[in-house]
Amino acid sequence: MAVDTVNLEEGRPFVKEALEHMERALERSKKSGCKVLKFIHGYGSSGKGGKIKKAVRQRLGEKLADGELQAVIYGENFTLFDADTQRALAKYYFLAGDSDMGRMNLGITFVVFK
Repeated sequence: MAVDTVNLEEGRPFVKEALEHMERALERSKKSGCKVLKFIHGYGSSGKGGKIKKAVRQRLGEKLADGELQAVIYGENFTLFDADTQRALAKYYFLAGDSDMGRMNLGITFVVFK
C-alpha cells in the first residue's frame, strides 16, 4: 500500500480550480478505499505561503473540524516527533517510507481518511 499523491499546483491553476481539483480527489480517493492522500500545493514563490496552500489547508481544516477526516498533517510537521504523524504511522506503517518523512516540506499536506 502506498500514499496516493495529487499535485494541485500542476498547470498553475487559480485557487478556485485547485480547490475543485482537491474536492474531486478527496471524493475519488475515499470511494476507492484510499487511507492516506498527499496533496502537493506548493508554498508560494515568496516562501511565506501561497494562496493555494492557504486555501487548501483552510478547507481541509474545516473538513477535519466537521469530522470528515481522521487527520490533516502539514508537511512541515510530518516527522517522527509529531503526535498526529505518530498516530498515522501506528495505523499505516507504509507512511514511514514516504520520501517526505522528516523533510519539513512546506509545500505538501497529508490527509488521513477515517
